[in-house]
Amino acid sequence: MIRMDYPPPDFKTRTHPSGRPEIFDEIRKRWVRLSPEEWVRQNVLIWMIKVRGYPRGMMAVEKEIRLGALKKKFDILVYDRAHQPWLMVECKAMEIPLTEDVLMQVLSYNMAIPVAHMVIINGNECHVVSRSQGQVTWLDEWPEYS
Repeated sequence: MIRMDYPPPDFKTRTHPSGRPEIFDEIRKRWVRLSPEEWVRQNVLIWMIKVRGYPRGMMAVEKEIRLGALKKKFDILVYDRAHQPWLMVECKAMEIPLTEDVLMQVLSYNMAIPVAHMVIINGNECHVVSRSQGQVTWLDEWPEYS
């Protein structure tokens, strides 16, 4: 498991006229509903940018992909400098345990969008796997963006 030390939050939040809380997503450039999973996603995004130095211009958030006849959405996709998919993050709410099913979810997304690295995270618990030549390896830290 990888330890996550998040920077102090400096999110823009507001209350939608309907009464639901919202948070401004700096990557999508729009207000989104602040669910428990969205809280994790926004903290991870800021951590990736501020702590790990991942360029925000090389990130995509909640885009639709096709898995056969199914339509799904990945949480975070990071592109490498050649603009190829490189790292995919699957975020879960803090109360959702990171089970084998969560890992299988990101591995299935990897069939639609092959990446070298996959992350599953629920805010506290974080696991990173690397895929190379058909082998999956657990990593002790997030990969460096280069």
